[in-house]
Amino acid sequence: MGKIAEFPRGLVQHEANRRSRHGGSSTFDSVWPKNRPNIAQDDSSIYVANFSYRTLELLSRKLFILKNHGSPYKAIKGSRKIPALAAIAWFATMQAFSAAAQEKTAPPVVIAVSPTGSDSASGAPGHPFRTLERAQQAVRAVNADHDVTVELADGVYRLAKPLIFTAQDGGRNDRHVTWTAAQGAHPVVSGAIPVTGWKLYDQARSLYAADIPAGLDARQLWVNGHLAPRASIEIKRSDVSFTAQGIVLNDPRYDFLAKLPDQNRMEINATGFFTRRISPVEKIDDQSGNLTLVMQQPAWNNNLWGYDTITKPFGPQYAQLFLSNSLAFLTQPGQWYLDPKQGRLYLRLPAGSPIDQLDVELPRLTVLMAIGNSLDAPVHDLIFRGIRFSHTSWLGPSTNEGYASQQSGSYLAGRAPLYPADALTSCAQGCPAFESMRNLWSQAPASIQVAAANRITFDQDVFAHLGQYALGIGNDADANFTGAGLGTSDIRVTRCVFTDLAGGAVLAGGVRRDAHHPSDPRMINRQLLIENNRIQSVSKDYLDNSAILSTYVTGALILHNDISDVPYDAIDIGYGWGYEDPGGNANYRVFMHGYDFKDNPVYETPTTHRDVVVAWNRIHGAKKLFHDGGAIYNLSAGPGTLITENYIFDNNQRIALYLDEGSRFITVRKNVVDDPGGEWLNVNTVHHAFPLRITVDNTAEDNWHNGTRIGGMWTNYENDLILDDHLVQNNDWPAEAVAIMKNAGIEPSAGPVEYGDAKVDAAP
Repeated sequence: MGKIAEFPRGLVQHEANRRSRHGGSSTFDSVWPKNRPNIAQDDSSIYVANFSYRTLELLSRKLFILKNHGSPYKAIKGSRKIPALAAIAWFATMQAFSAAAQEKTAPPVVIAVSPTGSDSASGAPGHPFRTLERAQQAVRAVNADHDVTVELADGVYRLAKPLIFTAQDGGRNDRHVTWTAAQGAHPVVSGAIPVTGWKLYDQARSLYAADIPAGLDARQLWVNGHLAPRASIEIKRSDVSFTAQGIVLNDPRYDFLAKLPDQNRMEINATGFFTRRISPVEKIDDQSGNLTLVMQQPAWNNNLWGYDTITKPFGPQYAQLFLSNSLAFLTQPGQWYLDPKQGRLYLRLPAGSPIDQLDVELPRLTVLMAIGNSLDAPVHDLIFRGIRFSHTSWLGPSTNEGYASQQSGSYLAGRAPLYPADALTSCAQGCPAFESMRNLWSQAPASIQVAAANRITFDQDVFAHLGQYALGIGNDADANFTGAGLGTSDIRVTRCVFTDLAGGAVLAGGVRRDAHHPSDPRMINRQLLIENNRIQSVSKDYLDNSAILSTYVTGALILHNDISDVPYDAIDIGYGWGYEDPGGNANYRVFMHGYDFKDNPVYETPTTHRDVVVAWNRIHGAKKLFHDGGAIYNLSAGPGTLITENYIFDNNQRIALYLDEGSRFITVRKNVVDDPGGEWLNVNTVHHAFPLRITVDNTAEDNWHNGTRIGGMWTNYENDLILDDHLVQNNDWPAEAVAIMKNAGIEPSAGPVEYGDAKVDAAP
C-alpha cells in the first residue's frame, strides 16, 4: 500500500492508547501496524494505513494544533474535516481487520496461579499452579497459537531469583500474553523474605533482634508497609576536613567511633545542590592524633572530582553529611541495622507498634523482573495488569564503588585513567580530565527492567516498596540483568501507582553513546507513553532521582500524571548538557576542553531526544530538598518538544520550569505555576559563555504564574523568548488557567488510581 497519511509517531501512539486504555477488545496493536516500515533515526513520521476514520480525524486535528503549539483541548472543538485520503485508509483498514479476524480463530487460553496451588496441577481455572515460573513454562507451550491470560489469585508470590521474560514469553505469531490479577484479587510479586521471631535485645533502647539467613545483605527494609530508615548520625560539615584519603573529624565528640566494630560497614551519605552521594568507610584511624575516616576506593576518588562533590558542593549551606550503618547509631524509633556476617537484623521498635504485630520485609533480590532478550529476538506483546511489584534492594553503593552520583541516578564508577593526583584541589568543581569520562557514566539497575522489547504494557499496576528506580525502560546494557540494553518501542505505563520507593518511579532511556547515537538503529528507544499514573513519595533514599526521567527517547509522551512529595524533580527529559548535539557544546570546547579526548567526539547528527510531549500533568510538593533542577526540566536539544498545560503548585519556592544547558527547540506553552515565592521559569544560558550561544531557540509563551522571579538570560540574541506572558495577582486566575488546573492530572475516565497512602488529595 502506498503512503496514505503521515503523522508524528508520538501522536499516533497517544491516540492508539486512548482508544485501548481500558483493556477492551480494541488493543493497541489493532491501531499500530506491525508491518510498518523501518524508520531511520532522523525520521519524525510514520506511515498510517491501519487507522479508523475517527482515529485519523482526531490525529489530524491534534497534528494541526501541536504544529502550531496550540491547546490540545481546543483541538476537540475544531473542524471535523479530514483529508479525503483518510477514507481510503479506513476502507483498507476494514479489509485488513477482516482478514486478520479470519486468521485468528484459535481460542484464548487461561492459566491460573495461586500461592495455595500446586505446580503439579493442570493450571486450568480451579486447578492453579503455585509459582510464576511454572506458569511461565505453561505459557511457552501455547503462546505460539493462542492469546494467553495468566490469572494471579490473591496472595504474595515470593521470588528467590529474578523472573526473566525472553522472546519465548511474549505473544508470538500475532498473539498476546497478559499477566493479570484475577477478578477482585490484589496479587503481590515480592523479592523479600518476611522476618519473624523477634527477641528483645536492649530494653533501654527498645531494641529487638531477629535471625536472618547468614550472608543476606540489603540497603532497605520495610516495616508495616513503609520504608524504614537505616541507623545513622549527622556529622556537621564544620566539624570535618577532607583529604585525598578520607574525612578528618576535628571534634572529640566523635572519638567513640574508633572503638566500634565492623567499621567497613559504615558509610558517608552526603547531599549537595543536586546530588546524593555515598562513600563506604574502609577503617577508622586514630593513630595520627586526629580521628580519620579512611574511605574505600574508588568510591572516594570518584566523589571528590566533578561537580557538586562531597567536598565542594554547590550551595554548601544546604549540604549535609551523615555517617550511617552501625548498630551504635540506632538512636531513633524505627531505625534498623543488619549484620550479614552474623545473620542478625536489629530494629528499634517503631512508636506505637507492638513487636508481635510487625510486618517486616527484608529484600533479597536486586532485580525483581527483567523483560529483554536481544535486538535479534525482542520480547513483544506482553501485558501486566493489576499486579503489585515490591521489595528489592540494589547493593551497588555498599561496594567499594559507592555511589558517585552525577545526576538523576547516573553515577561514575571504576578507576579513571586520567584521574589527577591533586583532584581534591584541581577538579573539585570540574576539569578537563573529568570530562574524559563524560560518556562512561553508569545507570543504576531498576527493579523492573524492559529492554530489547516492543509493545509492552503495564496497566493498573502498583510499584511500591522498591529499593531503587522502580521501572527501567530502555536503559543502557550495563543497567540490565539480561545484558541487553536500549531497543524499546511502544511501551505503555498507564493507570499505575508508584509510591514508597527508595529511588525514582520511571527511568527511560540510557546515557551512553549508543543511547544518544546508536550504532544499530534497532537500539533507538521510541514511542513511550506514561499516562494517568499517580507518583507519590518516591526517591526516599536516592534523593537525587527524578520521579520520571526520560533521557534519549524519540516520541515520549508524558501525560496526565499526578506527581507529589518528591525531593528533586518531578519530570526530567533529555540529557547530556548539549555535549552530543550537532556541533557539540561550545562551552566544553572553549573552556573545559572536553573534546580533547577521543571518547568525546563532536557529532554532526542529532540525538534521539526529540518529539517529546509533557502535557496535562499535575505536580505539587516537588523540589522538597534540592535547589537545582526544576519541577519540569529539559536538558539539551529536543526538536519538536512541547511542554504544555501542566499545573505546578506548592513547589517549595524553587524552580518550576527549567530549560538547562544546551536546551534548544523547546516550546513551553500554557502552563500554570502557582508558587508565589518561587522561580516560575529558568533558562541556563551559561553566563560565562553567553556569547557562544549554547542554549538557544526556546520559547515560553502564554503561561500563567503568580511568582515574579525569572532565571537566566531571555534575550533576542539567544532567540530565547517569553511571549504573551500572564502574571496573576491576588489569586485571580482567569478562566482559561482554571480550566488547565482542573484538566491536569489523572483523568476521571482512568478510574481509581491509588494504593495505600497514595490517594487522591484535596484540590488546593
